[in-house]
Amino acid sequence: MLPLSQRYAFLVFALLTTAWGVRGFYRLYRRIRRGRPDADERFDRIPQRLWYALTTTLTQSRTFRKRTFVSIFHAFIFYGFAFYILVNLVDAVEGYFPFSISSATFSGAMYNLFADVLSFLVLVGVVALVIRRFLLPARRDFLFNANTLLHPNVRRGYISRDSLIVSVFILFHVGSRAIGAGARIAAEGPDKFQPFATLLSHLFTPQNADAWRIFGYWGALGSVLVFLAYFPYTKHVHIFMAPAKYFFARRAGSRILPPMEINLEAESEQIGAKRLEDLSWPRLLDAYACIQCNRCQDVCPATATGKSLSPAALEINKRMELNELAVSSSGFAAGKSSPHPLLQFAISAEAAWACTTCGACMEVCPVQDEQMLDIIDIRRNQVMMDGEFPVQLQTAFRGMERAKNPWGINHDKRLDWADGLQVKTTEENPEPDVLYWVGCAASYDPQAQKTARAFVQLLNYAEVNFAVLGKKECCTGDSARRAGNELLYRELADRNVATLNQVKPKLIVASCPHCMNAFGNEYKQIGGSYSVMHHTQYLESLMSTGKLDAARLDASITYHDPCYLGRHNGVYDAPRNVLRVLGNEMLELDRNRENSFCCGAGGAQFWKEEEPGSERVSENRFREVKERLSSSKHEKTLAVGCPFCKSMLSSTPGKSDADGIVVKDVAELLLESVQKKKGIVVASMQLPSLQTVMGKNVGVIERVAAATPSAESVAQSSLPPVASAPVPEKVERKKWQPKASRQASSETKPADE
Repeated sequence: MLPLSQRYAFLVFALLTTAWGVRGFYRLYRRIRRGRPDADERFDRIPQRLWYALTTTLTQSRTFRKRTFVSIFHAFIFYGFAFYILVNLVDAVEGYFPFSISSATFSGAMYNLFADVLSFLVLVGVVALVIRRFLLPARRDFLFNANTLLHPNVRRGYISRDSLIVSVFILFHVGSRAIGAGARIAAEGPDKFQPFATLLSHLFTPQNADAWRIFGYWGALGSVLVFLAYFPYTKHVHIFMAPAKYFFARRAGSRILPPMEINLEAESEQIGAKRLEDLSWPRLLDAYACIQCNRCQDVCPATATGKSLSPAALEINKRMELNELAVSSSGFAAGKSSPHPLLQFAISAEAAWACTTCGACMEVCPVQDEQMLDIIDIRRNQVMMDGEFPVQLQTAFRGMERAKNPWGINHDKRLDWADGLQVKTTEENPEPDVLYWVGCAASYDPQAQKTARAFVQLLNYAEVNFAVLGKKECCTGDSARRAGNELLYRELADRNVATLNQVKPKLIVASCPHCMNAFGNEYKQIGGSYSVMHHTQYLESLMSTGKLDAARLDASITYHDPCYLGRHNGVYDAPRNVLRVLGNEMLELDRNRENSFCCGAGGAQFWKEEEPGSERVSENRFREVKERLSSSKHEKTLAVGCPFCKSMLSSTPGKSDADGIVVKDVAELLLESVQKKKGIVVASMQLPSLQTVMGKNVGVIERVAAATPSAESVAQSSLPPVASAPVPEKVERKKWQPKASRQASSETKPADE
């Protein structure tokens, strides 16, 4: 027990500091509440949410997904602090009542053992993480690209200062408790269930033990109470906010964007996010849940290629601004508008347009923050409110508006890809077992047409009753939606839903993961619920049921996981199961499955020039492919399952010296294998050029022109021979700049590595 005077003093101290801490947490709550109501359901299935939050928090399962060694030290601190909730309560009671937990009983022994061992592990964990952050080469994990927008407080070193304050607090808090426990043992005698405290007890004598025990009490419990005032402003608040994020976790994940209703008649309608309060409240909670571990930045393809985007900086900047608003007289929590737009302190316009929407940041985040959704809302505001977006996207938007495809090619050419094949439309075959959704890429891009033609031939070999929509098919609107043009997306999506609801397909099979994701997930928001499958999944089922018999090819195959097939929709095994039957060896890339690296096409990037950086995203990925296939003695093949991945990886500059690596869709490889098994010899044929297919005056983007295949790369094509025509000359385009920066110098330097 404490002396009587100190009991009174500590009680007054505790009441004052607790009141101050509660005030700070309440103000934090009010700042989070300023966010918009969320479009997703966050309060349904309460028991399941509670269970998920509890199990995910206690197992630290998301933290252990990456950086296993570091996560162990983090676990030391987490489990120590979790148990310290009980330890601090027991210690507080012991200060006021003649009560102590003895190791003479089993429960008492276990309590003392856990308290002692975890005290030691917490100290070890903190010291290890401090060394890592400030002394080891791994401290680079906490740096940002030179051109990343950082909040003024970040530039002033707030993160390092906060980390040191938190570390000092933990060391002092836990160290004080350990000193108090050691002093008690010095007075009462050794305890084998408290080895760490027994070791420390040798520092004290029976004469000074009581004074050190009182110091330990004030140091341990007093530091917690003092820290309460600072707690809402520090990154350590994630110990409470992370479980809250788990409880309010978005069931849709990264594959579905939040639904958005647009009222064009409302004069004050705010579309997207311009300021903090325009974000939904769970994404303000994100800022406080963020651990500042920068794992999202580690996996971001834009960050990896030297661009200005950092998902970690976005969340950290949001927190810094929210904390600034907390100590200022802005009245933000009371309902006044925040003083600064998001593009002024949270993220630059250039960075917002560098996002590929690959979802890697959301997948890897230990606390399930939703960085990608912030960027989409910022794009929505830029496009639909300010009319500010990369000029190259205007061509794609106009094409989708007028011709129902981002290429802008005449809609009447939608079925030209099927010339010479046995392909029926739903008008000719109104009740097919499979509706093949061809998609814009396979309808107009010669590279993707090879996939569509191969898939159709495989369906015919397997005697599948299928049909296509033909000219009834139009763009799904995926690129428009990811680019922030929600209105254009709805026009296209509503048209497709009306068509499909009339056709009533039994099963939709798509060879484009972006189309598959739209039908299978996002169209449900607007009344379209369909059974959807990717073509690799369907081909796997045909092989497993014996409808397709394949021969082994003389090839070493590595597979690139498309983001919208793998990470967004969890389809990893089907394409691999097909490829394992085909090649002499199946080689996995280092970054595979949920850790796959983006090709650079998603998020409407395919339709615009990449933002400045040290290299293209596709170049980073293809370099990994070259390294993996470098030792192969067979034909080197990169297999893909997405037309955009195929185009990006086929046209990336590094492919010119790729030592014979060919890029083929899984369907193309399977067709070669099936035809080999059947003894069918396919003559070398040449695909038409883009000018031949699209017409001389069609405005097409540079990347599609670069992706036009050569005769050597299409030796296995089943398209009829067409006279070759010159590839359209590549046009150099000016880099897009937002209005605010157009008066600045036109020179733009790439970010340092």
